[in-house]
Amino acid sequence: MEDLSIDCVIFGFTDELKVLLVEHAEGISKGRWALPGGWITYDESLDEAAYRILYLLTGVENNFLEQLQAFGAVNRFPTKRVVTVAYYSMIRAGDVDIVAGYTASDANWFSIREIPELPYDHQKILDYALTQLRGKVKQEPIGFNLLPEKFTLLQLQNLYESILQIKLDKPNFRRKILGMKLLVDCEEKQDGVSHRAAKLYRFDEEVYQSLKEHKFVLDL
Repeated sequence: MEDLSIDCVIFGFTDELKVLLVEHAEGISKGRWALPGGWITYDESLDEAAYRILYLLTGVENNFLEQLQAFGAVNRFPTKRVVTVAYYSMIRAGDVDIVAGYTASDANWFSIREIPELPYDHQKILDYALTQLRGKVKQEPIGFNLLPEKFTLLQLQNLYESILQIKLDKPNFRRKILGMKLLVDCEEKQDGVSHRAAKLYRFDEEVYQSLKEHKFVLDL
């Protein structure tokens, strides 16, 4: 008999792309950091289980979760046959209070460049989610759920560089992004910075949704 579980890949952004991990407080992976996950009960749907598990483990709620795919390698779990359904989401890291609970002793953000050794096939799941995100970033606008409401062009470029793990040409990136008519000039500048204050922008939500619905190719 197979057991069914949920694993969630939650991306956040501060100065770089990060992923939310929890430290297991019990079980065969006690003391190890892992993707937030748990068992599905017989009386709930996959989506209901994903939202419940994520909230119980991390305190994160009311964010959109998108199903990735199922992972069912025979030996992915050491003691029995377990198939897991993976979900992923993007949230503003600074907008949520992370509170570890349920079977997690801790929860925290980790840079995708400094991920600890994960149990089971969680690294495979994370890598798959990153691949999906990197494909998505060139076909629809990314950032509405990751950046603060008002942001600089440098912050937006840092987001793209962090996701794609490449260095972008600054003038070329800005020309292409501004040419999409996606951003609105807030007619404000940064406050309280030690360097020269940069202009602040926000997303034009109507244009953002239009570009999201009609796939395009952003050649960076």
